[in-house]
Amino acid sequence: MKTEPRRNAGWGWSGLLWAACLLGVADGWAAERIKLATLAPTGSTYHKSLLVLREAWRKASQGSLDLVVYADGKLGGEADTVGLMGVNSIQAAMLTGVGLSEIEKAVTGLQSLPMGFRDFAEVDYVGERLQPMLEERLAAKGFMVLFWTDAGWVRFFSKKPVARPDDLKKLKLFTWAGSPEQVELYRFAGFNPVPLETADILPSLQTGLIEATPAPPVFALAGQIDGRAPYMLDINWAPLVGACVIRKATWEKIPAALRPALLEASRLAGREIKASGRKEMEESVAAMTKRGLTVTRMTPELEAEWRSTAEAVYPKIRGKLVPEDIFDTTLRLIRECRSQPAAR
Repeated sequence: MKTEPRRNAGWGWSGLLWAACLLGVADGWAAERIKLATLAPTGSTYHKSLLVLREAWRKASQGSLDLVVYADGKLGGEADTVGLMGVNSIQAAMLTGVGLSEIEKAVTGLQSLPMGFRDFAEVDYVGERLQPMLEERLAAKGFMVLFWTDAGWVRFFSKKPVARPDDLKKLKLFTWAGSPEQVELYRFAGFNPVPLETADILPSLQTGLIEATPAPPVFALAGQIDGRAPYMLDINWAPLVGACVIRKATWEKIPAALRPALLEASRLAGREIKASGRKEMEESVAAMTKRGLTVTRMTPELEAEWRSTAEAVYPKIRGKLVPEDIFDTTLRLIRECRSQPAAR
């Protein structure tokens, strides 16, 4: 009598194949420790989402992946972080567009056009269309994008009231030390930039080395910037866009069977960080207002004045801070988004 092959009642063939993959991971792959650096403050929602991601990776890998998160810029500024990834001292980082531009300059198109984006619909529209190409360019430089995100709008915090561009031009303004092009552009526009690392903002406000700084409200609240700079201009200067990247060599050491689950957990973390950052932006302003922050609201007249000041620098931004093709594409996509009634 011919015996029929015994079928597994619970797993099915796909389940058996998945189990075999997991057994292969457990038997043939040593545990991996991946160090991830970020400027996000300890205890912030950004940091908490990364800790949730750490647990998701640990669970998906059956404990074989240990994602160690270094918050607060403990490993240095973003230029330092990119350098450390280059020599494999750390393997991953959640970076702003400024840090990402250390790897691939085209990323500047997502956030380096002051007053270019009017709302989050435009930020998302441009991001969805540019990010696939940016991921390819970053991969060519040896980095895999785990997720994209943003932290809402950058606004100006100052020790004295600021309403018009001329008010800000009288103050010593923080700018990131890793971008000499940005320093030059601020000077061209008539501002007084002081290049520093992000970690130096609070002590420099205290000593008077700087008198104003651009910052997303969430970071200003977490870093207590409002205690030293108790005035905020309610302007959508630019979105603070960023991404979490991992060294391609590190990613490719992870078994292929694990990568889809890790990538999906990462994308989820990115969506959570973006949603939290945008939601908490206004909540942070409200919290700082309760403890003494004075907010200067935009009027159509003020907005037109700031927009004119920003756009006057665009010819200098194009080709210097933002590559020409990316600059042109970003503006084209913004116009395209505005031309679609359903998007407004």
